[in-house]
Amino acid sequence: MTRTFAALIALSFAAPAFADGHSTGDAAAGEKEFNKCKACHMIESDAGETIVKGGKTGPNLYGVIGRTAGTADFRYGDDLVAAGEAGLVWDEANLAEYTKDPRAFLRAFLDDSKAKSKMAFKLKKGGEDVAAYLASVGPQS
Repeated sequence: MTRTFAALIALSFAAPAFADGHSTGDAAAGEKEFNKCKACHMIESDAGETIVKGGKTGPNLYGVIGRTAGTADFRYGDDLVAAGEAGLVWDEANLAEYTKDPRAFLRAFLDDSKAKSKMAFKLKKGGEDVAAYLASVGPQS
């Protein structure tokens, strides 16, 4: 079995998602869970409205759902940019999976055992809720 195939199998069992990319998350719970994320991330609309005041170590997460990975106005790591160039577009399901272990997610997506993420934090649980919350406060809401 190839590494790619094994990684895809592992991700398919790990991601609690529907075929359309929507997670089974709870946006209200995700709003509370986002408190762990705001040390590094803010949510500020394109019009400059602050939705969640937070840090600037990580990118602004407004509009992240539906965005090609590594394309917002931020200095992303090379492997996240490569994932975007390879077709990674954030939806609720894959963002929830990414937050569990960013490095493992990128290694599986890129089929590269040396891929790494600048995001070191791992959200052990609640990723589905955070993704649902981010979808609810984005431009599509």
